Amino acid sequence: MTAALATTELLARAVPVVGGALGLGGVAVATLPARIRLRAELRRRWRTWALAAPLFLGAFLAGEPGAFGLAAGLGVVAVAEYARLAGLGRGEWAVLTGAALLLPLLAWRAPERLGLQTAAPLLVAAALPALLGGDAERGFTRAGRTVFGLLWIPVALCGLVLLGPAALAVGVAVSFGDVGAWCGGTVLGRRGPLARPLSPLSPAKTWAGVVGAAAATGAVLLALGAWSPGLWAAALGGCVFGDLLESMVKREAGVKDAGSWLPGFGGLLDRIDSLLVALALALVGAA
Repeated sequence: MTAALATTELLARAVPVVGGALGLGGVAVATLPARIRLRAELRRRWRTWALAAPLFLGAFLAGEPGAFGLAAGLGVVAVAEYARLAGLGRGEWAVLTGAALLLPLLAWRAPERLGLQTAAPLLVAAALPALLGGDAERGFTRAGRTVFGLLWIPVALCGLVLLGPAALAVGVAVSFGDVGAWCGGTVLGRRGPLARPLSPLSPAKTWAGVVGAAAATGAVLLALGAWSPGLWAAALGGCVFGDLLESMVKREAGVKDAGSWLPGFGGLLDRIDSLLVALALALVGAA
């Protein structure tokens, strides 16, 4: 079976699953009583989901060009938010933006070029702004943060192109997993051992959320006919560690959200943090 045919078959399963979830979610948030504290935020989040889901699924419907466009578009916005969080200058932002466009393009048109022959120039490019500027005080920090940004965002997003239908399955599973983590934390995380936080970086993230994410990601992958131990582990790992990783970056930056333009979430990084880690782990599993 070709990758295009496999993606088409997976989309045929994903559309009713996602559409049904959005429909049920829409009814749920529309009927929430006024006394519910998070009612307004949940409604904003649902509207964002309702707009984002067709864009995500539609990108895969367009095949590899669509996957490239999705990866490049997400990358350009995400690296701009990251550069602001990390306190990077225009030089580092330009390097990250260039990589956000170049790496998905190579993943689409010349995947054999992705390797050490690409990693070496990127490593030099990450340090170049500080080297040319003679920054002896923060040069190493700037270069290190740029390298981290390259791995976290452009490299991970290459998975949208390289993984084919598995990228679609991981993306849908992570979306449901984030919701499952919230539901698990709300229902099971009030008391007992499951109420313990995973990390001081994000005290609201508990072991109950891990249980909820594990159940949701596994159930969705089964519904899509795409379950495998590797994909489930990648999706679950993204749900568990993606938010913690971004929380670490945001805490050092002293901000609550990566942005303020995405209703109900903050910035794009706040929405795709789990996806980035999940794609990176899935790429490792597929290697």
